[in-house]
Amino acid sequence: MANVKIVTDSNSGITQAEAEKLGISVIPMPFLIDGNEYFEDITLTQEGFYEHLKGEANVSTSQPAVGNVTELWDTLLKDGSEIVHIPMSSGLSESCHTAESLAKDYGGRVQVVDNQRISVTQKQSVYDAIALAKKGMSAAEIKDVLLKTKFDSSIYISLETLKYLKKGGRLTPAAALIGTLFRIKPVLQIQGEKLDAFRKVQTMRQAKETMLAAMKHDFETRFQTLAQNGEMQISVAHTANDGEAHAFAEEIKAVFPGTPVAFIDPLSLSVSCHIGPGALAIACARVIK
Repeated sequence: MANVKIVTDSNSGITQAEAEKLGISVIPMPFLIDGNEYFEDITLTQEGFYEHLKGEANVSTSQPAVGNVTELWDTLLKDGSEIVHIPMSSGLSESCHTAESLAKDYGGRVQVVDNQRISVTQKQSVYDAIALAKKGMSAAEIKDVLLKTKFDSSIYISLETLKYLKKGGRLTPAAALIGTLFRIKPVLQIQGEKLDAFRKVQTMRQAKETMLAAMKHDFETRFQTLAQNGEMQISVAHTANDGEAHAFAEEIKAVFPGTPVAFIDPLSLSVSCHIGPGALAIACARVIK
């Protein structure tokens, strides 16, 4: 059976250094900042990104250049390997659709997995793919497993400010003004491919309680069997909010004593540019055994 190599993008939160240790490839996502192109974790650090964002720079996301993607694939395939490519959810970026289109020219040797994941849940898919490849599964078999389990994940995100949703055109100026006047902190959710509203609260304490209650409900309903079988894990993600993220992880451990907290990672910059600094998220994902 052909050797299987794993490719993802930096939306997974996996750094280039981590990728080297894991033996995988991470395609850096490109950003345009005041007309200049940067690449996540290559020429753009988390700290640098937020400096630009706070400085009112014009920040926009892009997708990897076709040539960069195919060049990487061609290099990895030279030894007869197959590839499992796990991009950011197609509901949040066109890069997935582009990869699917490009893969048609590779005769099945490149399997693009649109399992609608982002950030720490996408990262878990990469870890699952690595484990399945070590068990001897083909790229097509790994893709099949990841697609069958794609909805075994959940994310809730609380925002510190409505400013960046307004700036990105995802919120009207009037709605943003009302939210600011009444100190509304929205809690958003990702259930599958879209980032949607979940609830409105007024303090970060209420936001944490809302997210914990929502995740607890998920564990008691749609993930009940998986949780009882020890197949679920929880992660924390944040935007320039590391201290709060680690404190939140301790609260999660108290509410979910039998469930491991797998990752405490910064959110993807592709999401961060729309929600700004200070955000906090709780996520869960099934660990494929």
